[in-house]
Amino acid sequence: MTTIKDTPEEWEIRATATPFTGNKTSVRTDDVVMPDGSVVRRDYQVHPGSVAVLALDDADRVLLIRQYRHPVRQKLWEIPAGLLDVPGENPLHAAQRELYEEAHVKAEDWRVLTDVYTTPGGCSEAVRIFLARGLSEADGERFEVEHEEMDLEYARVPVDELVRGVLAGELHNNCLVVGVLALVAARQGAGPEALRPAGAPWPARPFDA
Repeated sequence: MTTIKDTPEEWEIRATATPFTGNKTSVRTDDVVMPDGSVVRRDYQVHPGSVAVLALDDADRVLLIRQYRHPVRQKLWEIPAGLLDVPGENPLHAAQRELYEEAHVKAEDWRVLTDVYTTPGGCSEAVRIFLARGLSEADGERFEVEHEEMDLEYARVPVDELVRGVLAGELHNNCLVVGVLALVAARQGAGPEALRPAGAPWPARPFDA
């Protein structure tokens, strides 16, 4: 019987180039050897990785942020998220930072909800989505935002309402969609307490403890 589990594999690369390097990401072109021996060119975005936080309060509401996303020309309801800015950065620390910076909130209980590749056919981005509970207002001054984050809106929405919005095609942010449905699946299974600990290994983005 086939084991349904993703596994590491790397096909031969005959040539590689980086035609574009941006502030946070770049575009790479690889000439990859196919199983029949042919060589095919593949272009993809090289991404440092991200973290996202499904922050759940005591009223079973998820903390959401509404933000303008220029590539899709929409304002999307999202969960707090951000890049792994430092190579080898502990993803839990990054997630705690993003929750503070974007929402001025801290959490007592952290668990790994799920790990995903956002668009593996064209981008190397890997995202670790955390479940954060025991929410309270963060200490100190609010983080000074800039650019799109100057126009953020906030809401706390019941889990059931988010599931309805996802299935109705009203909510589109991948981390929100995956996070909410993963939470529902966890509740229907062994429960959130059985989720992986916050410091669980992440082979896609190895980190320092």
